[in-house]
Amino acid sequence: MDKATRNAIERATQQARKLLDEDFSSQLEGTFDVLRSGVIAPDAGAHLSAHQQFQRDKIVAAIQHKRATGTTIVEAVTDYVRDAAFTTLNRFVALKMLEARQLVQECITKGEQSAGYREFCGMAPGVALLPDGSGYRLYVESLFDEFSTEIKVLFDRRDAASVIWPKRPTFEALLVILNAPDLSGVWDQDETIGWVYQFFNSGEERKKMRDESQTPRNSRELAVRNQFFTPRYVVQFLVDNTLGRLWLEMHRHGGLLAAHCHYIVRSEDELASVRTQKDPRDLHILDPACGSGHFLLYSFDLLLAIYEEAWLAEGAAPVSDVTGQSLRSDFPDLDDLRRAAPRMIVEYNLYGVDIDPRCAQIAALALWLRAQRAWKEIGVAAVDRPRIHRTHIVGAEPMPGDAALTDEFAADLDPPLLRDLFKKMVGESRLAGDLGTLLRLEDSVAAELHRAREQFVKRRQTTGFLPGIEPTVMQGSFDLSGINDDEFFHEAEARIVETLRVFSERATGSSSVRRRLFAGDAAQGIALIDLVRTRFDVVLMNPPFGAGSLAAKKEFEKSYPITKNDIYAAFVERGIELLHSRGMLGAITSRTGFFLATFQKWREEILLKQAPPVVFADLGFGVLDSAMVEVAAYCLEKDRKVTS
Repeated sequence: MDKATRNAIERATQQARKLLDEDFSSQLEGTFDVLRSGVIAPDAGAHLSAHQQFQRDKIVAAIQHKRATGTTIVEAVTDYVRDAAFTTLNRFVALKMLEARQLVQECITKGEQSAGYREFCGMAPGVALLPDGSGYRLYVESLFDEFSTEIKVLFDRRDAASVIWPKRPTFEALLVILNAPDLSGVWDQDETIGWVYQFFNSGEERKKMRDESQTPRNSRELAVRNQFFTPRYVVQFLVDNTLGRLWLEMHRHGGLLAAHCHYIVRSEDELASVRTQKDPRDLHILDPACGSGHFLLYSFDLLLAIYEEAWLAEGAAPVSDVTGQSLRSDFPDLDDLRRAAPRMIVEYNLYGVDIDPRCAQIAALALWLRAQRAWKEIGVAAVDRPRIHRTHIVGAEPMPGDAALTDEFAADLDPPLLRDLFKKMVGESRLAGDLGTLLRLEDSVAAELHRAREQFVKRRQTTGFLPGIEPTVMQGSFDLSGINDDEFFHEAEARIVETLRVFSERATGSSSVRRRLFAGDAAQGIALIDLVRTRFDVVLMNPPFGAGSLAAKKEFEKSYPITKNDIYAAFVERGIELLHSRGMLGAITSRTGFFLATFQKWREEILLKQAPPVVFADLGFGVLDSAMVEVAAYCLEKDRKVTS
C-alpha cells in the first residue's frame, strides 16, 4: 500500500474519530448526564425513557468497571468515549471490507439507497417509514447480530461500548468519509483494518504523551507509543526464515512452500538441518505483541501451502495431537482438506496477544476475513463455509479488579478447591495489562494449580469407598483422577469459564452489565494463562521498545534483570522461553542490542547461549514508518548447536 493511500486512510480515520468523539461526548452529557469532567449524576433523569435508563445503567457500569482497575473518573469517562468511537468506526470499516469481499450485500456504500437495505425494506415495508433513520439503523444492527455469531468480539451489541449510536447527521457524515473516492481501492486489502487501527491514535497524541513523560505512565501509553506498522517485506523475511525454514527442514524437498518463501536465506554450501516431522495441525505460531495481526496473516498464507504439502507428501506421515490420526487419514480427499484448512489454521495454529484490548477486535477480524478469502479462492460458497468457532487472539488485561464480584463469583465455583485457584489467577494477573506475555503467569500459578489437583485427588482417595465399589462418576461432573497438572488446568479452565457464563447471564439491570464485564475480563485472563502455558514452534514479533510502563517497573526489573534496560530485549528473552527446543524466533527491533555495551549480557547470556542467530539483516532508519529508530530484523533458533 503506497504512501498516498496510507495518507488517505489516516485522514479519514482521524476525521471519523473526531466526528464520533464529539457526538458521543455530546450524547453522554446532554442525554445521560455523564460529563467528560467526570461528574456523573447519581440517578437517571426523569427525561429518560425506560430504554434510555437501561442504556445509562450500562454506560455507568462500564465506567465504574474501568475505575476498578485504578483509573481516575476522568480517565474512565475518556476511555469509554474512545472505546465507543473505536468500536463504531471498526464496525463500519468491517462492513465496507465485507462488502468488497461479497460477504454481505451492499449495505453502507450508498447509505439508505444500498441494495441490501432496499431488499430489507421490501421484506418489511414498514421499516422504511420509521422516523429519523431508525429503520436503516435496525437493518445495520441486524447485520451486526448476524456477524456476531462468528466475530463476537467486534459485533456483539451487548458490549457496553455499543450503547451509543451516532446521531443521524454524524452517521451520514461518517458514511461520506468512508465512501470517499480516494478510499475506493482499499476495502479489499487485508491490511486496511490494521492501518485504521494505527491511525486512530494521531502522531500529535503520541508526541503529547512523550512530552509529558519520557516513560509510558500506563499500559495504554505503552501501546499507543509503539503502534508502528511492520512493512510487508519485513514480515515475509521473518516468517520465511522461521516458519518457512522450519517446515523445509522437516520436508527437505518441499516444492509448494519453497515457491512461496522468496526471502529465505541460505548459503550455497549450507547443509540443511533435519527436523522431526510434525502434522501441520500441531504447529503453533505466536505473536506476543500482535497489533492488528500482520505476522499472523502472512503465516496463514504459508500454512495453506504447508497443509497441502503435508497431505501430498509420500511415505509415513506423523499423527496429530489433535485427532490422533494423520492428515490424510482425517481427510482422504484433497478437496476436503482445502475446505477445512482455513478453519484449522485459525483454530489450531495462530496465537496472538496484545496489551491493547482493541487489538483483539482487529486481529480476530483480520484472520476471519483472511479465511473467507481463502474459501472464496477455492470456490466455496459463503453458505457452505465451515464456521470458525474460536481464535487464539487474547487481549492482555488484568483480571477483574472488583474484589466484591471476585468473592461473589468464587463462591459459585464447584468444587470449592477451584475458588483459591481462581483468586490466585486474579491476583497474579494484576499487571497483565502492562506486561502482557512478559508476565510469567505459568510459574506464578503453578504451585496453586498443583496444590488444587493434589487436594482433589486426596479427597477422592479418602472417601471411604472400597476399591471397585466407588460411585460412578456422573456425566459432566468434575473428574480429575489420574491426570497431570496440564490436564487439570484445562479441566479447571473449562469449569471456570462455564461458571462465568452462567454468572454473567443470571443477573438483570446494571448488575448484569457489571457481571458481563467481569466475566469478559476473567475469561481473557484465563485465556492468557492458558496461552503462556503453551510452548510454540515459532514466535514472531515487532515488540515495543524503550522503557516499560511505570506501573509495572518494579515487577519488570525484578523479572528481567539482564534485559531490563529495554523492553524489546525482554520480549526476545521471553519469546525464547516460550519456544520448544529448536523452535524459531523472528523479530524486528532496534539494532542497538547488537553493539551497545549495555546489552552485552543480552548478547552473551540470552542470544549466544540460548538461541543463536540464524539470519540477520541490518535495516537502519526509515523502516517503521514514522518511528525514529534504526532497526534490525533477525531470526534465532533455540538450543541451536553452533559449529566453528
